[in-house]
Amino acid sequence: MSIALLALAGVLLGGAWSLRQQGKSGVTIGIVAALGVLSLIAGVLWLLPAD
Repeated sequence: MSIALLALAGVLLGGAWSLRQQGKSGVTIGIVAALGVLSLIAGVLWLLPAD
């Protein structure tokens, strides 16, 4: 599951970068980037051992 979350983070953050280059709205970029960061954090936390 962590691999899927990390892959999703890459897609979302790459999409945010692409939106930035296209000159889209800052709100749209912020939402996509925030979802990417959230997915990245979830993927990393999923890798941590549960005690």
